[in-house]
Amino acid sequence: MNVEKKSKRQLRREQMHKKQKRGRWITVTLITLGAAFLLYAILAPTLRPIAEVVTVESRERYLADGASMGDPNAPIQMVEYSDFQCPFCDRHHTETSPLLEQYYIDTGKVLFTYRSAGNFVSENSGVGTESQDAAMAAYCAGDQDKFWAMHDSLFINNRDVENQGSFTNRRLKAIAETVGLDMDTFNECLDGGKYQQRVQDDLASAIENGLQGTPYFLVTYTVNGETKTKIIEGAQPFNVFQVELEAILNEIGAQ
Repeated sequence: MNVEKKSKRQLRREQMHKKQKRGRWITVTLITLGAAFLLYAILAPTLRPIAEVVTVESRERYLADGASMGDPNAPIQMVEYSDFQCPFCDRHHTETSPLLEQYYIDTGKVLFTYRSAGNFVSENSGVGTESQDAAMAAYCAGDQDKFWAMHDSLFINNRDVENQGSFTNRRLKAIAETVGLDMDTFNECLDGGKYQQRVQDDLASAIENGLQGTPYFLVTYTVNGETKTKIIEGAQPFNVFQVELEAILNEIGAQ
């Protein structure tokens, strides 16, 4: 009788031991799988191939100075709030901007400045930060007098799908290489977030001036000591800008 009871107790102990051993094995397996998944999530973006980068021959800008171009003493100042992922901004860049440069910037009538409003969408929808990162990359390139070259390369390398890999950190660096930047200097600037606050300030300025979408143009000029402003919204054709600018030049007597 005692032997039988002892055997049953021993059997129960062995069963409990097996359950504990199985539980430990399951726990270790789950921890291992979790760690492997986490490691994959961290490494996957660095292992995934980036989209092909297109090299573009950037045109020279008249009296380029950082993100500005044109005569600093021009009678008209124009600020564009833009987004490197915005197809309408790209349309302006491709179709209208060259004519503005030819007839108004290169002739000393307009001082033009680019400012970023790419994070407008991110701030209002919570979707991605690639536009903000692209703007920071352009400003970093400006440290090496290559803002406009980077500007042109970013537009041509936008893949028309927002926040889907056009301007990841790795691809921005690949684009920067095609521009001919000193990569150590550029990487330090971009990775260190040197221009993150500038991009935020750009957005605050855009919103303060009534931004509802990009591209958005703020035109300022002075008549008899009074500063006036005009707004041009969207990717308007050149003739819309021409009508507005000619009217301003007529008003200030600077034609």
